[in-house]
Amino acid sequence: MSTLDVAAVGAAADAVAAHVPTLVADRVASRLFAQDPTLWGPAAEDEASKRLAWTALPRTSRPLVGEVAALKAELEDVGYDRVVLCGMGGSSLAPEVICATAGVPIVILDSSDPDVVRAGLTDLDRTVVVVSSKSGSTVETDSQRRAFVQAFRDAGLDPTDRMVVVTDPGSPLEEQSRGDGFRVVRADPAVGGRYSALTAFGLVPSGLAGADIEALLDDAEAVADLLAEDDDANPALRLGAAMAGTRPLRDKLVLVDAGTENVGFAAWAEQLIAESTGKEGTGILPVVAIGDQPATLYPDGTVVRLVSSEADDAPESGAGLDSLVTVAGPLGAQLLLWEAATAVAGRLLSINPFDQPDVESAKSAARDLLGEGIGSGDAPAFTDGAVEVRALGGDWLGDAASLDDALAALLGRLDPDRGYLAVMAYLDREADADLEHLARDLFERTGRPVTFGWGPRFLHSTGQYHKGGPATGVYLQVTSTPAQDLPVPGRDFTFGEFIAAQAAGDARVLAEHDRPVLRLHLVTHDAGLAQVRSLLGQGGE
Repeated sequence: MSTLDVAAVGAAADAVAAHVPTLVADRVASRLFAQDPTLWGPAAEDEASKRLAWTALPRTSRPLVGEVAALKAELEDVGYDRVVLCGMGGSSLAPEVICATAGVPIVILDSSDPDVVRAGLTDLDRTVVVVSSKSGSTVETDSQRRAFVQAFRDAGLDPTDRMVVVTDPGSPLEEQSRGDGFRVVRADPAVGGRYSALTAFGLVPSGLAGADIEALLDDAEAVADLLAEDDDANPALRLGAAMAGTRPLRDKLVLVDAGTENVGFAAWAEQLIAESTGKEGTGILPVVAIGDQPATLYPDGTVVRLVSSEADDAPESGAGLDSLVTVAGPLGAQLLLWEAATAVAGRLLSINPFDQPDVESAKSAARDLLGEGIGSGDAPAFTDGAVEVRALGGDWLGDAASLDDALAALLGRLDPDRGYLAVMAYLDREADADLEHLARDLFERTGRPVTFGWGPRFLHSTGQYHKGGPATGVYLQVTSTPAQDLPVPGRDFTFGEFIAAQAAGDARVLAEHDRPVLRLHLVTHDAGLAQVRSLLGQGGE
């Protein structure tokens, strides 16, 4: 395949044929890259006018190459070989895929779990920490920053020697950090978080970890003009049409790693697509296929095969699928491709792809619960072994008295034609990683898409789709009692209290949207998790 390829068959190809000529006639590609904010209608114009600078990043981010190289040389005086990134959503997902693809190590700290945070506060004498927050007020990131500052000081190390802050100009974090003597790199304020892969948020931590960020920009710049062309062969127009132009709308997009060199790319695309499109009762639900999970095509879905840019791989290799897209290209090119295609999909869906109106609701609910006291939540419906069971979002639990019965009751609410199951685990995604594979195996029992999110990071991505997208989901939440809590320095709450409030707050908001939520709380982590593993691994039977 060539540098960047998008091939479609079946319903996806029909959508390309139906919509791309109109997109070309409306000059959508050239207007997008000219940063025309009128492409998504009057209601989106104000937000879009402040969020389109990402189209020029392959060129405008060039100064960061030298800036990061100089910063890296400066920091090498402290002898670091470990980079920790404190960030959420768009601030962490892009560096994770950039570093994984480059084969360089980075520690991503995007959790409020006290056990996870504590594990990150190690090897401080060889660690550099990047604190990334666009708004400068992200509570998770601020809490992690406070923990590292305290840990460095307790170890007799100057945190200003070992910490770099990435934030928007004029944010509260910039003002405080400069006043305290920390290094600060300003990001582009005209780029939204999930479109920020090629800004300082993606490039600073990745470059400090050792990734070749200049090559990343080179690959993106090599396709920028192609993506801006008003032409039927434009890959962004073709991909955007395949995503959002099927009729009736196939709103499940199954992302399959079929040999791509871009490690973990589907997780980055999941956030971009779900948060950009999941609003006003519509949207595209990305479903990340894991391991050997079959590339299941649901009647309301399209499969996207992510293949190697070096492979001679034809779209027909997905034989038997009646809506299929095959995508290939190097990482920098694909980052820009999917951002442009998602913007095009937003136009076809008649929504604003740059706002996230339902993300704040879960944050607000978490703040309310912290204020009320986290112990003020509802009592469990029942306890099965080491697991407390709660049901929200309607009177659907019935007379269930076991985990198996509770899961069966939840799945009984699943629409067999349009529904999906979202599993949300507020656990350690390294220590408890197998839970993701077990959860996704539930698609064999349900015949429906199953998504998985590690809390609280998914709140900054797919959490928008859960609340703003179609009311077709049912939700399984898993929380745990930490082995040992950890104070947040300078705050009147602990990490354990914070993550508990985040989980409970999100469940509360889902219930207010009439989404059924099954909450499973592990009173004792190991014993409770063994029960949940058995529940998911046996399909609840």
